[in-house]
Amino acid sequence: MNTGEGPVSTPPQAVAPPPPWQAPTAVERGLYEAKMRGDWPAYFDVLGGADLFLAISRQRADAAPDTVFFSPYWNPQTQTECLAVFTEGMLPAPVADPVFEARSLGWYARAWEAGDPPFLAVNPGSPCEAFLPTTPAHRAVWQQHHERARNAQSACGHSHAHGKLRALHVGGPLHGPVAHGLACAALLFVKNGELWNSMAYHGSGYHHERYRLEKYWGVTSREDWFSTQERLLNADVISGVWQFVLRIRHVLARDFAGAVAIEHWRESAERVLRRSIAEAGEARITPEGVIPAEPVSAAEAESQAAGVRRMIGRIARYEARFRADGLLPEGSFIRTTEAWDYGRASGMARWGLGARFCTLPEAEQAVLRAGRAAQGAYRSWEEFSAGYILGRCLHFDEEEFGPWYEEMVDAHRILTTDPASPWLNIPWK
Repeated sequence: MNTGEGPVSTPPQAVAPPPPWQAPTAVERGLYEAKMRGDWPAYFDVLGGADLFLAISRQRADAAPDTVFFSPYWNPQTQTECLAVFTEGMLPAPVADPVFEARSLGWYARAWEAGDPPFLAVNPGSPCEAFLPTTPAHRAVWQQHHERARNAQSACGHSHAHGKLRALHVGGPLHGPVAHGLACAALLFVKNGELWNSMAYHGSGYHHERYRLEKYWGVTSREDWFSTQERLLNADVISGVWQFVLRIRHVLARDFAGAVAIEHWRESAERVLRRSIAEAGEARITPEGVIPAEPVSAAEAESQAAGVRRMIGRIARYEARFRADGLLPEGSFIRTTEAWDYGRASGMARWGLGARFCTLPEAEQAVLRAGRAAQGAYRSWEEFSAGYILGRCLHFDEEEFGPWYEEMVDAHRILTTDPASPWLNIPWK
């Protein structure tokens, strides 16, 4: 009872503990949990299998692409200079300068020299940070953990884990239009073991992304990237022959409201092709003027007709295998392979950003356009997937049903069954 002689006392209120730290990816979560347990061998096991990125001035990186420069900073905790490195989920959004290069823990162990900083700072300023002494004895431990992690990963035939669904849980969209556009490249990103929803993409580092674009796409400049990106977004990279024969079947199926026999498909496609060849051999008068004839020799016409017949056979055999492996429902068929271009357009947006051929807003707009184009061409993630895989196999696989096919089947199954899959959490439309 209050007697008026002092303030009313109230019982102390319970204070809720702060929520646990949400790690951006499984890598940072593994580091954090090991650190909280004081389990440093486990910490090094995680670190040994991760890419460790360090910032480099873009001018230096461009001037000496085969050299990695250390830029130490003064750390008040250690009272020494440190070299800061970051795991993938802790990287800032890409800007023009600096750029980031990725190296393994084993590489740092081997590359360290006597005059380099006494500490390697891993994710400084974060709950999973650690300051690792860099003496020769300590670096020997780094090397052991790196080799153990890499041996485990190389059992899959890759330098890092492929065939994994990986996501950014902090800093990457999980829902909405941008996430939808990013998920259009999920087959390839799962196959490569990359973060499917990393819009602020660094990939495997600045020079690796530039190398990838030059080797596989011939892209060496911002202008090259824009041109390639537009072609992919307009589905202009996929083969016109594929699209021609698929369009013929789609028209036949629509007109006859049923399955199209392969011989009827072949005959119709050949008839349309020969009519087109004949029309090309005749001059035409248009509002713009006279279009000269482009005659095709009889031998060339026969060659094109034979090519169309072979392509129809290849597609029919792939679709039969797709049905057997659960990529296509019974009785269904693939209408277009545009998905292969739209999926790669989503990837190209991020590859260009990692190589600094575009800005983050430009990459995001390209991803949004890829998502909208895919929605206009397909009715579901499963239908999109079948179109993407058919395009990839027609280009690479040569009906061997080898790795080019098998790794896509594995990625498809992950994306259609894993509860964390964007295809199960983002509506198609």
